[in-house]
Amino acid sequence: MPSIEKSVEVDVPVSTAYNQWTQFEEFPSFMHGVESVKQLDANHLHWVASIGGHREEWDAEITEQLQNERIAWKATGGKGNAGVVTFHKLDDNRTKIMLQLDWESEGMVEALGAMIGQDDRAVKGDLERFKELVEKRGTASGAWPGEVKQSVRD
Repeated sequence: MPSIEKSVEVDVPVSTAYNQWTQFEEFPSFMHGVESVKQLDANHLHWVASIGGHREEWDAEITEQLQNERIAWKATGGKGNAGVVTFHKLDDNRTKIMLQLDWESEGMVEALGAMIGQDDRAVKGDLERFKELVEKRGTASGAWPGEVKQSVRD
């Protein structure tokens, strides 16, 4: 299962970076290949994206969400993936965003893309476009103040 870890520093307060990231339906404006993200309820999203030239759809569940700190998710159907994004206050107007993403590679095109670093470059580009978007706005376009606690299963 390929894995990517990337980070970016943005010139906005941690609350602005976090609040903008919670606007999942705006992900297509900065994530390459993402056609749409629909928030179904507080914990569930439906994704549509073009990956390796193929249209993919999947559902994801937010498994943990702590305001201004972290958002973790996992796919519950369709394209297998999971990840976590964390937000770190550097000072009152600067935030470090760290993203870890794991996914199931399908087919030779996706496996080759992962091997030659295409996925790393794509995620780095997504984070740079997020930086540009949030810094240009200076404020978040919305916010979701709720929290989702990770469940402990026996």
